[in-house]
Amino acid sequence: MSKTAAIYTLGCKVNQYESSAIGDLFRQAGYEMVEFEQQADVYVINTCTVTHLGDRKSRQMIRRAARQNPEAVIAVTGCYAQTSPGEVLEIPGVDLVVGTKDKSNLVRLVEDFAKGKGQGVVNAVANIMATDCYDELPVPTEQGKTRAFLKIQEGCNSFCAYCIIPYARGPVRSRLPENVIDSAEQLIEQGFKEIVLTGIHIGAYGQDFADQHIDLGWLVERLAKLKGLIRLRLGSIEPHDINDALIQAVASNPNVCRQLHIPLQSGDDDILASMRRRYNTGQFVELVNRIYAAVPGVAITTDVIVGFPGETEQHFQNTLRTVERVGFASLHVFKYSPRKGTPAAEMPEQVSPLAKDDRSKRLTLLGSKLAQQFAQQQIGKELEVLVEQPHEGDKWLFEGHTDTYLKVVFPANEKLRGQLVRVHIDEIIGQYLKGRII
Repeated sequence: MSKTAAIYTLGCKVNQYESSAIGDLFRQAGYEMVEFEQQADVYVINTCTVTHLGDRKSRQMIRRAARQNPEAVIAVTGCYAQTSPGEVLEIPGVDLVVGTKDKSNLVRLVEDFAKGKGQGVVNAVANIMATDCYDELPVPTEQGKTRAFLKIQEGCNSFCAYCIIPYARGPVRSRLPENVIDSAEQLIEQGFKEIVLTGIHIGAYGQDFADQHIDLGWLVERLAKLKGLIRLRLGSIEPHDINDALIQAVASNPNVCRQLHIPLQSGDDDILASMRRRYNTGQFVELVNRIYAAVPGVAITTDVIVGFPGETEQHFQNTLRTVERVGFASLHVFKYSPRKGTPAAEMPEQVSPLAKDDRSKRLTLLGSKLAQQFAQQQIGKELEVLVEQPHEGDKWLFEGHTDTYLKVVFPANEKLRGQLVRVHIDEIIGQYLKGRII
């Protein structure tokens, strides 16, 4: 009877990607992967620490695993494990703590621990700040049917005042371009139609290479030329990393999606300076206007933090004005969460939870209005949609996404799954567009 393993993932797309790869490593070692709710010989909890809620949820899932099978090996990895190994080690039932550096060695570490079980908890967290090479993981095979994520880099050098991630993920390490291209070709061969580039700070791709010609725009140009790649989508990119070459790569390659996620974080210059962001609102607006001019129909989406220390109502009003001026296609709103060890956690004038809640609701309302406006602009147009899956179990009604990542529902059948079709957009129904194939 084969050994069993289960993985629970918290947090971002990078964690999800890495968990899928870790699952493949366990399969290669002879394990059967089971659902986290089932009895397993090994439980892996891939944690998040971007907010205090991530920490709390991580602890909850560790305790749940310990209750499900007290005899199992419980291995904790990810960002919370990296930044707070002492807290993790104190949770009853934890056997092994691995940070963000050695995920490729996780199976070996688990099996080494199992051989000596009873000899005490193992802390295998390495000094992430001393790491200078990319930790290769296999290309995940369990990624759905049409869209696959492809990690191209690790780490961040920005050290924004509010952010714990540089301490959790270490400095920028870019994956060798030949390895990225090889992985992309593997995904295409497996039948994936859309590849999404992901990482901790993908706009910094190539900054650690001796060859300064290699950057994200350079990589996108080469990936876009791969035979059989229907779509290439980019993950979140910081404003200061978007240059003319990257804009041109999006504009000139039809299979590069016209969606750019560019974090604004605040629409007030004083708050941006306190956050240690590398731009002001004028520079941000100038950048998006260049993108709008070069890439007709582009969807620019963003992240905004409300309630950063020192943010007054006037600062927030400036953010509302900036968000409306840019005209984002959608936005994610986050309430500031103090992270121990970051400069912002020690700043005076911490904003009350009540004010954070109020500002979050108001900004979310504006975001919904802007998203509705962007969707409204698509009515009457013919858009290319990647056919993904049946809509709510209806075998004659399918759904997919445009390159601007709008969800579209339309009559279709199973034969069209994974194909690009042209859809005439007729109306908006709730959170999606509805149309018909032309």
